[in-house]
Amino acid sequence: MGRGQPLSGEAVVVTGPDDHRVAWLALLAAGAQVLEAALPSPLPGVKPGLANVITVLVLMEFGLGSAAWVSLLRVGAGALWLGTLFSPAFFLSAGGALAALAALALGRRLPPPGLGPVGYSVLAALAHMGAQFAIARGWFIPHAGLDALLAPLLTAAVVFGTANGIIAAYILARRAPRPPCTP
Repeated sequence: MGRGQPLSGEAVVVTGPDDHRVAWLALLAAGAQVLEAALPSPLPGVKPGLANVITVLVLMEFGLGSAAWVSLLRVGAGALWLGTLFSPAFFLSAGGALAALAALALGRRLPPPGLGPVGYSVLAALAHMGAQFAIARGWFIPHAGLDALLAPLLTAAVVFGTANGIIAAYILARRAPRPPCTP
């Protein structure tokens, strides 16, 4: 058989431009996650959430389905690159990403005008941080002393979510207009 022709019983996966776009954006988001891992943190669990910028851009430009693929692929690829697959850090990242996606899905259901990039980013950051805190408190550190960190963590989520949303809005304002995307 020639190259590109399946063997008997072999599955063929056909990819298109949307698949390629999601793959590249997930790679970019995973790169942002790996970059963040190298940054010092003033408080355990506090990172700028640069991958959130990409997720919000994808949500605004291509819809929730693409944003979900980018976010989940980012978690997996980032964990592979960082060597944290199935570690506590992986479960915290995956739980935060799933909660952020659930919050974004709910945010997309708001009546017009809905949320803009800053609103989506803050919503995702709060859900991400809330889920990570719940996982850490319930599974890894079941101690009441951890509760003292909740307010500073949520404050950091609002600050970084706002900053990331402003970055996403800036990027969107400088892109060529696209037709609206359906959820």
